[in-house]
Amino acid sequence: MNIKKYKDIIEQILKKDDRLWNKDKTEFNKALLFNLIVEMDETIIGLLLEEDATREKFFIKIKNAYVFKTKEFKFFIDEHKVFNSYTSYPNRIGLSDGKEFIMDRNDVVLNFPFKDCILEGGQSTEEGIDAYFEYDEKLTKTQEKQGWKSASYNEKQGERQEIFYNEILAEDEIDRLYDKKALVNWRRYTKNGEEKVEEIKRDENGLIRENLLIKGNNLLALHSLKSQFAGKIRMIYIDPPYGTGSDSFAYNDKFNRSTWLTFMKNRLEIAKELLSNDGVILIQISFHQYPYLRVLADEIFTEACHQFDMNTLVRHPERSLTSDKEFNDVVEYTLIYSKSPDFKMPKQEIEKTDEDYQYDILLPDKPDEEIVLGGKEVKVYYPKRVTINRSEGHLGGLKSMSIRGSIREKNSSGRYYVAHLEDKIGQYPEGTMFAVPDMGDDGLPYRIFELPKGGNKNGIYYPGKPQSSAFTYLPYPNFMDFVKEYNLVNDEGNVSFRNGKKPEKFIQFYLDLFTQENDYVLDYYLGSGTTSAVAHKMNRRYIGIEQMDYINSITIPRLINVIDGEQEGISKEVNWQGCGDFIYFELAKWNEKAKEEINSCNNLDELKSLFTDLCDKYYLDYNLKVNNFKNKIIEEDEFIKLPLEEQKYMFLTMLDLNQLYVQATEMEDSKFDISEEDQSLTRMFYEEV
Repeated sequence: MNIKKYKDIIEQILKKDDRLWNKDKTEFNKALLFNLIVEMDETIIGLLLEEDATREKFFIKIKNAYVFKTKEFKFFIDEHKVFNSYTSYPNRIGLSDGKEFIMDRNDVVLNFPFKDCILEGGQSTEEGIDAYFEYDEKLTKTQEKQGWKSASYNEKQGERQEIFYNEILAEDEIDRLYDKKALVNWRRYTKNGEEKVEEIKRDENGLIRENLLIKGNNLLALHSLKSQFAGKIRMIYIDPPYGTGSDSFAYNDKFNRSTWLTFMKNRLEIAKELLSNDGVILIQISFHQYPYLRVLADEIFTEACHQFDMNTLVRHPERSLTSDKEFNDVVEYTLIYSKSPDFKMPKQEIEKTDEDYQYDILLPDKPDEEIVLGGKEVKVYYPKRVTINRSEGHLGGLKSMSIRGSIREKNSSGRYYVAHLEDKIGQYPEGTMFAVPDMGDDGLPYRIFELPKGGNKNGIYYPGKPQSSAFTYLPYPNFMDFVKEYNLVNDEGNVSFRNGKKPEKFIQFYLDLFTQENDYVLDYYLGSGTTSAVAHKMNRRYIGIEQMDYINSITIPRLINVIDGEQEGISKEVNWQGCGDFIYFELAKWNEKAKEEINSCNNLDELKSLFTDLCDKYYLDYNLKVNNFKNKIIEEDEFIKLPLEEQKYMFLTMLDLNQLYVQATEMEDSKFDISEEDQSLTRMFYEEV
């Protein structure tokens, strides 16, 4: 068969796969074809295998199996310019290697060590170090200042040797890591206090309709949620460790950035699976890792799904600079990606009557001044002669001039204000009104502009009665000033959380923008619980995941306060009176049992007897120092002379702080000591009843 016939056959075969074409089938994406071939895409390989001619030319039969000759096929496409007339890429500009655009190729990516791995490690500083003990006969002066003792065992710390599972070589380990976990310590919180969980409410389609709070490693918790919530989450907001080198993600090894990127990649990939087709994910970040995260997120969600990045002013630019900085870091970024490239901003339907939208702006018969600005005869009214009231009905009978305006006052950033009224600030008293004629507001004679007052930076204007009671958001600028809210955030929720607490108003802005009532919202770095608290007050369903112990001392009390009707944050704005409930549970820890067994030992002999069980049954840090402890230290006189509590503590330091969780498939094993009640609720959660 000649070359032209092969080309014709291949072209006809590949035209059957719509992924390789633009909507009009006028542009063929050769780069995508090659990527699919390398990944052994079943659809493409199947189409080529079905045709006798391509099967004979591009496959080799070994026993009863056909092996695709990838290099030969790619060479044929390139050498004989298959689809040559469709690869001119009209009306496009970009970097090219002479054959194709670099942006269409997957070989130009953010590459880093451990990219194709799963990071087993956790997310706190405590999990970034290994503790071990060494006997010191003598000490240096520096060691003495550290509080160490001579002729004694001293606790020391070393950088944790993180475990990275390669996605191909360690497939079994990853499958086990991601298996659904047993769920324990269930309880429901309501206005009546803490209650037993007796059911898990679901809607008519079987979707769980509960607010959930989960304690445990967030990567494993996300995978445990997958069977119930894949494709169901409308909005994910996360405020992860920023990777600054001084925050809670303090990995100090030579691959610090790679470790952070691997850590983020693993979690973003499962987060994408949880998003609904009309869902979005919002990732808060500082400048430290922002450009790297942007490239990583483009790769995971695709650049077509990148909606925009919000820039948020979180600190006063006027604050004093720290001594070690020449520049003031006052802005943080929110990267916003959709699940689908066809994403459209949801319309916010608000049922309002005419009275809800109206003000009575009562102006005197005669203005204080009349001036000409921008070719318009503007009437000026000083603040003491102006009255603004909410309308209670028809304005008939009023002898003074009356204008109806929208209850939704707007910042005066319009062209007219900027061009003609902004420079009047300081020339007139705060609150002075300017009645500007012929502004096109539904036939109204004037638009009323008001100069700023009360310390505000911008004035407002009253644009007149809206055309419809259905309000749709207009395009927003990608910059927000939330300094005031950040300065007041410490008191919100009636709990203190100094590092990383976000203002309720800030989260409300995003929930208003991207969600509607009863949508599911997920935050898997929940912290003090701001996302869940705001979602609760706004009648959104929520899932919050937090690994740290303060979930019990800070996060749960905050959400209890919400149920009880606390009035901080956005409560007054949304008329929050308190109601609702949430369910709390934990991923079942296995090494917690080991801790209990260690602490229950009454003497050294019991500890020694337990050591074999610890090695056989539990997860330990098997490094050289642990082996040294096992083979040498435990028999030394110096160790034997230590108080029992210090001996126990040295045992506890050997437990792995990451491999702590029990598989749901193994929870019936009596060694895990998981109650029948927790087993039943776990099965109920996974619908295995």
